[in-house]
Amino acid sequence: MRQIILDTETTGLEPKQGHRIIEIGCVEVIGRRLTGRHYHQYLQPDREIDAGAIEVHGITNEFLVDKPRFSDVAADFIEFIKGAELVIHNAPFDVGFINNEFRLLSRTHDLLETFCGILDTLALARRMHPGQRNSLDALCKRYDIDNTQRTLHGALLDAEILADVYLMMTGGQRNLLLGGEENASGSKAQAIRRVQLISGALKVVPASNDEMAAHEGRLAAIEKQGGRCVWRQLEGNIDEVNL
Repeated sequence: MRQIILDTETTGLEPKQGHRIIEIGCVEVIGRRLTGRHYHQYLQPDREIDAGAIEVHGITNEFLVDKPRFSDVAADFIEFIKGAELVIHNAPFDVGFINNEFRLLSRTHDLLETFCGILDTLALARRMHPGQRNSLDALCKRYDIDNTQRTLHGALLDAEILADVYLMMTGGQRNLLLGGEENASGSKAQAIRRVQLISGALKVVPASNDEMAAHEGRLAAIEKQGGRCVWRQLEGNIDEVNL
């Protein structure tokens, strides 16, 4: 399965009030492995950013003056995510903003639900941990994921952190992200360091004769002292199966 972990930053909280996307960050996961491919773009929203939003993500109006508009990057963005399952924390928020951008371009045929699956990790976390805090920071603490460099929200950084959280929530981490290490696209990770774990056959090292003798001596000592030697019972069951 190809999954895209996605996050956005915006000028405010409500697209119906004219708020727009100013940053999109995505990382690619295939078969529960981070591939190193990502999509990241800052956007010129053609409107002022709310002061409260700047306090959250630190992105200023001045910084975005020379950035492209959503219309300039829409085709590349769709190409990157098309056909994947999008993994988003509080999906209705991000999906609502992205679909609003498509509507502003009169691309209603490109609404996310028409070409991507959507998985909401906030809804998943609430089912797994009812009655507990399930923000991204809370989940990092719960799953022992280091997010100490997340002093401000950022779409790509949050997508990378969410990838680690999602993999831990759904069965354990397969890859780690290594901060400052260049990935296949030549960009550097911002927060966490990931290394690919190389799977292979486990090397079996049998016990030596001396180790086996010491083991048998220990079992005999347990039985001599009146202890219940479970290992002997297991050996007996194994012998019966082998017979």
